[in-house]
Amino acid sequence: MLDQPKQGRISMRERLLDEAEASVLQKGFAATSIEELIAATGLSKSGFFYHFKDKGDLAKALLLRYIARDREILDGLFAQGDALSEDPLHGFLIGLKLMAEMLGAVPETHPGCLVASFCYQEQLFSRDIVALNQRAMLAWRERFRPRLDAIAARYPPRLAVDLDDLADMLSVVVDGGITLSKTLKDGTLLPRQVMLYRAFIRAVFDPGAAA
Repeated sequence: MLDQPKQGRISMRERLLDEAEASVLQKGFAATSIEELIAATGLSKSGFFYHFKDKGDLAKALLLRYIARDREILDGLFAQGDALSEDPLHGFLIGLKLMAEMLGAVPETHPGCLVASFCYQEQLFSRDIVALNQRAMLAWRERFRPRLDAIAARYPPRLAVDLDDLADMLSVVVDGGITLSKTLKDGTLLPRQVMLYRAFIRAVFDPGAAA
């Protein structure tokens, strides 16, 4: 769901993954061919198959890398929030603000979400890749639900909310914000949506928030 620019020298395998990810986000997995990836990287066909046994293997590698990067980015953002405040609500609000700032710093609109792209073309993938994609989506709930539990224990919700739904709402906001910003060609929409989610979290939990 999230992504950041990559820097430094990269291996041929990473170059293939970079080219494939950009193509999948632009036009989908079905329209991404091995031939175009070979042409883009200057690699031979045998060189491609040295790194990936087939297109399904490429898809799995793409998704695993995307999930790992997503986890690393979220770990970093919310660890900063925790370091700046021991209060679970305030730490979460800081993390959300840092997320919005990171997304707002992207020079153009966000390139897209690989998890969502795979979901739209689910029929193309094996059961293990579909299951992996489902786990990637649930990982956001599993990450944020304990935070919301800790917040609710200290600040009872002022509105009737299901905490699983509230945890899911952040992934809904991010994926929906990506679609909105790409369609309208406005890179400010995604961070603004994250900040709106942040305001809603305050409205739900913060006893000092305006009614």
